[in-house]
Amino acid sequence: MSRAVIIGSGPAGLMAAEVLAQAGVSVTVCDAKPSVGRKFLMAGKSGLNITKSEETALFQAAYAEAAPWFAPMLDAFGPEQAQAWARDLGEDLFTGSTGRVFPKVMKASPLLRAWLARLNSLGVTFNTRWRWTGFEGDALRFDTPEGPQTLVSDATILALGGASWRRLGSDGAWAVVLAERGVPVTKFTAANAGVAINWSAFMEKHLGAAVKSISLSAGPYVSRGEAVLSKRGLEGGGVYSVSRGVREGHPLVVDLAPDLTLETVALKLEKPRGKATLTNHIRKALRLDAAKIALLQEMAMPLPKEPEALARLIKALPIQHAGLRPMDEAISTAGGVAMSGLDDALMINALPNTYAVGEMLDWEAPTGGYLITACLATGAWAGHHAAARLKA
Repeated sequence: MSRAVIIGSGPAGLMAAEVLAQAGVSVTVCDAKPSVGRKFLMAGKSGLNITKSEETALFQAAYAEAAPWFAPMLDAFGPEQAQAWARDLGEDLFTGSTGRVFPKVMKASPLLRAWLARLNSLGVTFNTRWRWTGFEGDALRFDTPEGPQTLVSDATILALGGASWRRLGSDGAWAVVLAERGVPVTKFTAANAGVAINWSAFMEKHLGAAVKSISLSAGPYVSRGEAVLSKRGLEGGGVYSVSRGVREGHPLVVDLAPDLTLETVALKLEKPRGKATLTNHIRKALRLDAAKIALLQEMAMPLPKEPEALARLIKALPIQHAGLRPMDEAISTAGGVAMSGLDDALMINALPNTYAVGEMLDWEAPTGGYLITACLATGAWAGHHAAARLKA
């Protein structure tokens, strides 16, 4: 029987393991951590966003430069297949108003338990606390609690993640090992990251509040959503979606009244305010909540009294910031194994019978179901191709 070794137990690695095991291959999954699927569980702490239900072209466009590369993989395993897979594991799903798809239990743990039970029934073996350190001849070398160990495989799937959330296992240390073997690896950078802001003392009472129903933009990247005023800066889905623009050096701009035109905002502000303070006038005229007004004041004091100038500020508030939060705090990373180093099956050109999947590939996409779907899709793609190659 052919033997495959999967290194990394995130969604990409586990999907590759499932596909190979179903094809009759003996599969061993190795992970450096004491338990499997740690980042998958963390992703589900606030609701596991499995995928997004939207038109195919729009969904695939979210992968930007990687879209043509990912297209065949997402055609084979896209949003519909991701939902069918989760339901087959016993999960009831629901689709939110934005098209995002979640398990009804809003957790990752039940899905992971069902998935591991399936993999166990398929005969998949799990080696935890096995940290991959490279190669020893044709064998894979690991540091383990029992000392150095080696495994020989007919097919190896590397699913080692990117370079964020080191404590969950994604430390990017594998990049040095692969680069030494001639694999092209691009530099890691933060993706889907918060924006660092050094708040004044004025903002202390507002920290933790959500700035809802806003539009954010950074160059060509635009998002409609919300942001959280955290101690460290601005965080949340709306911010993560435009963080690439911030990383590329574009100004970060927030529209505090995205449902109103500039002209409408100006007209509302022209109404007499009597004895009301300017901030109270803004609140009443535009129904802006305390968090929005606090952000406006923090970024633009003293506020202009002239209605048109104030309206322009409310519709396009420049955010003064200190760049993105550190890469290890980012939800995902860009960079990794370059497309040029892989064939169409995701096999590494410099390492025959060795494949790379998931976040260790050089791609990025916003949050909203795109990340997990692509990890599942690349894992399935490499798994099917590796199984076919082993049979041949």
